[in-house]
Amino acid sequence: MTRTRTTVPARTRARPSNRRLTTWAATLCGLLLVQFFLGMITNLYVNIPDKHPGAGSSDFFSGAPKAIGWAITSGLPALALHVSLGLALAVISIVFIIDAARSRDRLWIWLSVAGSLLLIGAGFNGASFLVFNHDFSSLIMAGLFALSLGCYLAGIYVASRRATR
Repeated sequence: MTRTRTTVPARTRARPSNRRLTTWAATLCGLLLVQFFLGMITNLYVNIPDKHPGAGSSDFFSGAPKAIGWAITSGLPALALHVSLGLALAVISIVFIIDAARSRDRLWIWLSVAGSLLLIGAGFNGASFLVFNHDFSSLIMAGLFALSLGCYLAGIYVASRRATR
């Protein structure tokens, strides 16, 4: 008795499970939502003084580290949590890129890089708000947050569609 081997076309083969990457993305989405609410609390209820370390610096890159350090140690809990979580999110998003690259899944690589760059851009605009106190920095930060969240949600959506094929 001879066995015939049938091959399945590449487009219909099941992809390796990317549950781990979907979990990373879902975790980032949850943390981004917490970050959003901390930002709203900070915006509505925290009065950031005009004079603090790093404020009004002529150079962003010399003023931002001072302003971030001050924000974390200022005694303003919502601001400290918002800044600390933002720094943690940047690190987590970079670790996610590394994990996506190891998986060799192009979709997750692209979306993790885009999400991370947008997230880090939001952080830079948050630091810019602390240094220069321009409202448009806060607006840009919120917009970049939303786009970053969109990248991770898009990845979760596409991964769930892949799993049902």
